[in-house]
Amino acid sequence: MRKAVVVFSGGQDSTTCLIQALAQYDEVHCITFDYGQRHKLEIEVAEALCKQLGVAAHKVMDVGLLNELAISSLTRDNIPVSHELQENGLPNSFVPGRNILFLTLAGIYAYQIGADAVITGVCETDFSGYPDCRDAFVKSLNQSLVLGMDREMRIDTPLMWLNKAETWALADQCGKLDVVREQTLTCYNGIIGDGCGDCPSCDLRKAGLDDYLANRNAIMAELVRKQQAGQA
Repeated sequence: MRKAVVVFSGGQDSTTCLIQALAQYDEVHCITFDYGQRHKLEIEVAEALCKQLGVAAHKVMDVGLLNELAISSLTRDNIPVSHELQENGLPNSFVPGRNILFLTLAGIYAYQIGADAVITGVCETDFSGYPDCRDAFVKSLNQSLVLGMDREMRIDTPLMWLNKAETWALADQCGKLDVVREQTLTCYNGIIGDGCGDCPSCDLRKAGLDDYLANRNAIMAELVRKQQAGQA
């Protein structure tokens, strides 16, 4: 039996990954992290989607220590989410160490249940400038987890080389475009669906959707090309 663990926030990217995984694996588990995030409603959204989509198990893990250590606009309500980059070149929504912690814990969970893969929706092609969404980081951490647990396991990143328009195309290809559009939470200000329309996450989501709806056939064809080339 092929099993997978999806790092699941209830957002556009992780929901698209989950929908795809449900078609590819015999058993899919989800793990969601509560780190005191600004958009905490995402945990309830994740729970609802897991029930609706029929995952084998959904674990919500309290990692509040991350909130204490990592200062970011996503961990502090008194820091507004900014469109401007900080002096270090990163957005102020970057939570240092978040994906290091999340993927490590997901790897431990995968070890315990005998899963073949950990699936995460990180993306280097069309991302928010976060260094822990890059392919080199994921490959490095994957190697460390295999060495540290002495067990083969993959960290799969189905969206790594897709832009946001192509991610929408993937949801459509899986027959769940409306679910992803209407029921996921990507907005940093905690508004389900199309979001607040003002934060950087909403900007990326809307630009990708507008592009896909305006150029549906061409973008779907490019998605298929990337899938055939092993890039998705």
